[in-house]
Amino acid sequence: MSLPLPRPPQTKSQPDGRSRQSKQEGKSEPNRRSAVPANPPPIGVFDSGIGGLTVASALRNLLPAENIFYIGDTARVPYGGKSQQTIERYSVEITGLLLAEQAKMIVVACNTASALAIPRLQEILKVPVIGVIEPGAKAAVEASLTGRIGVIGTRATVYSRAYERAIQALNPEAQVISQACPMLVPLIEEGWLDDPITDQIIRRYLAKFIKANIDTLVLGCTHYPLLSNAIRKFTGSHVNLVDSAQNCAVAVKKLLAEDAIAAPKKNIGKLRVALTDKSDGFLRVAEEALALQVGDIEVRTVQK
Repeated sequence: MSLPLPRPPQTKSQPDGRSRQSKQEGKSEPNRRSAVPANPPPIGVFDSGIGGLTVASALRNLLPAENIFYIGDTARVPYGGKSQQTIERYSVEITGLLLAEQAKMIVVACNTASALAIPRLQEILKVPVIGVIEPGAKAAVEASLTGRIGVIGTRATVYSRAYERAIQALNPEAQVISQACPMLVPLIEEGWLDDPITDQIIRRYLAKFIKANIDTLVLGCTHYPLLSNAIRKFTGSHVNLVDSAQNCAVAVKKLLAEDAIAAPKKNIGKLRVALTDKSDGFLRVAEEALALQVGDIEVRTVQK
């Protein structure tokens, strides 16, 4: 498919999983925002479903002046069991919808897509791209005192070993223990956040971490922070839960400042939400679990 490429060419990859526009050497930065648009372009955010709303919520809290356009690919959720080729294709297609909304940067609010599709997105896009894995890995290393770090995620994320590589790049001595949790995303999409069945499944998935005596657990899927209370029942308070959504929002704030593309502070940011298919539980989970007012949900058709 042909994607609109709204920013000047020439990008270069950065070690934190994003692309940035290169600056001309020897020239001072002009006032690129002297003519402030009436409606600043949004930050484009996408995930396979509800989970990325945890990132949208964190962005809203940290960056209230920013407009955010969020797309949940509910027609094809979950991504976690798909091949890399399929995840890359889905990510390119959804990114095309965000660029059609004049997104000034792309936030891949999906660990699976962050692990498998960001290199492809950086290759073809002219806007900054940032994912959730590098910020999450950095936070885990900083939080852990023993170096024994657990990671839970989808099959695709865990099998990619993206978190293991990112964590050990920062701390080569870290012991990383991973567990794929494929049943959690469907339960969250159903809104079963406080349910005996969900508790039983979490207990089964977390058993190996309790035995390994980890002190930090990375919630390696943006859906999983919605189960933080349920997970805490089994880890206890002595285990640090690393929420990739919060750490991603901090990284986005830094990138906006570095690239001088932040919205004016006086702007009142708005959140728009679109799905690729109707979801009965989407609005309810967003409002009840995140206290996030999403307004009217739009529907977008993926152009293949």
